[in-house]
Amino acid sequence: MFSQPLSISFQLPVWVNNFSQSYQATTDLNQRMKFVISAARKNVEEETGGPFAAAIFEIETGKLVSLGINLVTTQQLSILHAEMVAITVAQAKLKTYDLAETSLPKLELVTSTEPCAMCFGAIPWSGVARVVTAAKGEDAQNIGFDEGPKPDNWIKGLTDRGIQVIDNIERETSQAVLKLYQESSGHIYNSREN
Repeated sequence: MFSQPLSISFQLPVWVNNFSQSYQATTDLNQRMKFVISAARKNVEEETGGPFAAAIFEIETGKLVSLGINLVTTQQLSILHAEMVAITVAQAKLKTYDLAETSLPKLELVTSTEPCAMCFGAIPWSGVARVVTAAKGEDAQNIGFDEGPKPDNWIKGLTDRGIQVIDNIERETSQAVLKLYQESSGHIYNSREN
């Protein structure tokens, strides 16, 4: 007899909430990115997922809305990239699928590594007004991750939809986290070798 789960959920590690309490709202974009990259580092150190983190912030105030970390290996769900988790948590917290709702302040997605093909695809439908990235996709690929068939002109693809993109913020800091993951023999979870 056919059977499948009627409910799917995932759980963030306890440290995420405690870690988020340490954040002080700031209008300094570099400080917001450093916070996100620190979460990626903590995810590696705690062995709770891959070397990636992302967060949703209010653009004007720098207030933290949600923090997401990569949970692919620990939750056994390939869609649980940091960006997807940050967007999902923000939408659940704000009780809307549309983060561009007029009652909300303009929101941004700050991510420790530029989005892969899946996360790139989710961004336009999330409603964020801005995307801020640190490490490049090639940095993740250099340690073995498959970033998927994302368009070469992905930034233009988002800006054409009215989503501002700022890249290369604290890139070296994020590259160091990727290197730490590689050196600690973190699992590279591609579904197949290319």
